[in-house]
Amino acid sequence: MTRALPLVTLTGGVVADSDLLLEPDVDAVAVPLAPAGDGDEGPQPRRGAASTAARYGIDLAELAERAGLTGAAGEAHVAHLPRPAGSGIVLPWAGLPPRIVLVGVGQSSDTDLRRAGAALARATRGLRRVVTTIGDDAGQSPSQAARTARALTEGFLLAAYTTPTAAARPTVKPAADLVLLGRDGTRVAAAVDAARIAAAGTWLARELAATPASTKNPQWLAERAREVAGAHGLEVTVLGPAELAAQGFGGILAVGAGSASPPRLVTVTYTPPTYRPGSARHVVLVGKGITYDTGGLSIKPRESMVPMKTDMTGAAVVLAAVVGAAQSGALDKITAVLPLAENHVGAASYRPGDVLQMFGGTTVEIANTDAEGRLVLADALAWADATLAPDVLVDVATLTGAATLGLGKQHAALYGTDPALVAALRRAGDESGELAWPMPLVEEYDEAVHSQVADLRHVPSDRHIGAGSVTAALFLRRFVGERAWAHLDIAGPARAAADRHEITEGATGWGVRLLLRYLVDVD
Repeated sequence: MTRALPLVTLTGGVVADSDLLLEPDVDAVAVPLAPAGDGDEGPQPRRGAASTAARYGIDLAELAERAGLTGAAGEAHVAHLPRPAGSGIVLPWAGLPPRIVLVGVGQSSDTDLRRAGAALARATRGLRRVVTTIGDDAGQSPSQAARTARALTEGFLLAAYTTPTAAARPTVKPAADLVLLGRDGTRVAAAVDAARIAAAGTWLARELAATPASTKNPQWLAERAREVAGAHGLEVTVLGPAELAAQGFGGILAVGAGSASPPRLVTVTYTPPTYRPGSARHVVLVGKGITYDTGGLSIKPRESMVPMKTDMTGAAVVLAAVVGAAQSGALDKITAVLPLAENHVGAASYRPGDVLQMFGGTTVEIANTDAEGRLVLADALAWADATLAPDVLVDVATLTGAATLGLGKQHAALYGTDPALVAALRRAGDESGELAWPMPLVEEYDEAVHSQVADLRHVPSDRHIGAGSVTAALFLRRFVGERAWAHLDIAGPARAAADRHEITEGATGWGVRLLLRYLVDVD
């Protein structure tokens, strides 16, 4: 269901030696700029720029200075070259692409190159094809060349995304296709493929999260999961209301009781051909799938409801991650579990003061029906622990406003019972650019989930404890048994108020790239 990404292709050589610039469908050549060094008066064109300048007959350093560029990562300026004003005039760039794009690459770190790729995608939207040597620095090892190509490609493809529009509205112009000059070889090609898989997964998560709740109820999302997973040969099972009731999923059923759209539990499994129990891990990913959240009887303010169609982002992220892992040929068995419900207001809505019996028998006192995410996750985690025998259990959720208050929009809150797992996820976040900050499971706060009428209370009774993201994680910990478990609270980075580098306004799809790095690339 995801729209096709722009093409990214590789070719050896540099601009001066390439006939690509003479092809009619090449609309621009992109030149990398670095910040001024010692003794330099302005930003300095990087590799490939000298031959471009010679071929066009233009002083690119002067052009950059006139445009007010500094070479910082994420800057981009399009220079539109004039056509001849009369007969007999031949300009140096005759027959060459009519645009030069100056793109800041900073210090050419992975983050800088992702930002450069994103800036290039936005600067060239609506063009057909762009060629560039950005990231092709002299003296790079094959591994360095692969990393830079991956970062640049990821940034370009992620920023190329636009939110789908209604059929009656004009569509936004698509991004250009990109040709990376001076790059070839198996490792670089594999890196570009990895970037495409990560970007495609992020696009999928964004599109699912951006779909209005008037379309996206639990049944619809279950059908989309079956469609997407089936297209990649993955095993899919869907439990409906009758099966959920028969197996005792008290949390999912209670949260969905007030809606005319009943809940579902979707399981998507990738099993590599070489997998044998004990030969590799079984990683289970659980994603919160609240297709719309009114807050239930503890109803939200109107303004807070507007973005709540994205409250199923965790489910979209884990679905995209298992599909991407399958495309990447991951060696571990990976299962995504999607508990799906709509938290609405109705005659059958669950109430503050109710006591629910979760999967496995644990009873939970309800204090706030707007803390529904931890209830559907608790059911799904307990079920995964009891029936799937995971070696690693990770959940992803837009869970608490407290995480956003504590860490803002740039970091997810990361909790876990296994230090090695937490370290691996943090490392995957650093490498992917999706940052996660390790948070403590403060044992003294565990009293916040104690109840006098049930096994647990799902939100604190003592308001002086605070630490809402911590206490939510402590609640979830009660449902994972002795498994190596991690919890990613993505309430902050899952949504963006504006475009910023590779992040796009609205649903961001945050977490897909982190999980793929962990599942495929990180030991």
